[in-house]
Amino acid sequence: MTTTNYNIRLDQELKDSAFAVFESYGLTPSQAIKLFLTQVAQTNTVPLSFDYQKPSNLNTPPKTSAGDYELSGQRHK
Repeated sequence: MTTTNYNIRLDQELKDSAFAVFESYGLTPSQAIKLFLTQVAQTNTVPLSFDYQKPSNLNTPPKTSAGDYELSGQRHK
């Protein structure tokens, strides 16, 4: 099998964050990218959800239909 090099430009913060996740799984960046590309090639799909919506505030719990905040099954105003 012939190999090839492919270079990409990344924002440093994105690279650092993503590579830390790879490391937490015991993967090198090269291994993780190869896994992703192998999955794409074998399934002819991109194994990602494009329905993701970033929460507006991660520290604010979701509101109930009554407008109260719900924490651990308890309602708070």
